[in-house]
Amino acid sequence: MEILDGKKIREELLNELTERKNDNLSLAVIQIGHDEASSIYIGQKEKMCQNLNIEFKHYNLEDNVTNDEVINLINKLNNDDTTGILLQLPIPKHLDEQRILNTIDYRKDVDGLTNANVANLALDEPGLVPCTPKGVMTLLNRYNINLEGKNAVIVGRSNLVGKPLFNLMLNKNATVTLCHSKTKNLKEHTLKADILVAAVGKPKFITKEFVKEGAVVIDVGISRVDGKVVGDVDFENVKDLTSYITPVPGGVGPMTIASLAENIFEANKLQK
Repeated sequence: MEILDGKKIREELLNELTERKNDNLSLAVIQIGHDEASSIYIGQKEKMCQNLNIEFKHYNLEDNVTNDEVINLINKLNNDDTTGILLQLPIPKHLDEQRILNTIDYRKDVDGLTNANVANLALDEPGLVPCTPKGVMTLLNRYNINLEGKNAVIVGRSNLVGKPLFNLMLNKNATVTLCHSKTKNLKEHTLKADILVAAVGKPKFITKEFVKEGAVVIDVGISRVDGKVVGDVDFENVKDLTSYITPVPGGVGPMTIASLAENIFEANKLQK
């Protein structure tokens, strides 16, 4: 069993980016309201920008903002020299999330969530890819885990992780199964997985009964239980069965920030 060390790979990636020429890059983060978790994530993004000499712009709008006010701000950022634009999710229920996201110029959409970038990924065309799935792929790549011809099973079909990861793995010639809350006999699918990805948001949901011996297990989940951060995989219970496994924390999480950094450089290239 080998640990897939996201912290180590993040440091390698950020060091590589530090050596690349930075053409006055900038990231605009739009936060709506004062959600505590969102503020923590934004702090991490700001720190990453400082380390890479990327200008960080934080727009904190009030909870009662209208769709038009958010869209006007995005249009202003679309038309100025901002490199990347990110809408920090979740946003208040009264706002039209899809309409707001799709206002972002797809070449500045560093979260990869506009319809244009979703289509580019499905068609295997150049575009910006959501940060967490991109981070998972980078981690597998850096540990020389080849996906071609492998059975990959993803548990969780969110637009942020499950669906984009399905396309990314398919584009690398894996045979991919996407399981979800309506899947019957989940174990039947997961026990065939050479690569098993857990992205359901249920603490310690994946136990050893779900895992084939020698599988690569990627844990995307993050929950707080009794003040401790835990993943979707029951790590202690599962680890000895696996060939590779990601810890929580320190696995996929750090890769998400590194991927955002890569996407800012990528967005700059697309705009050029």
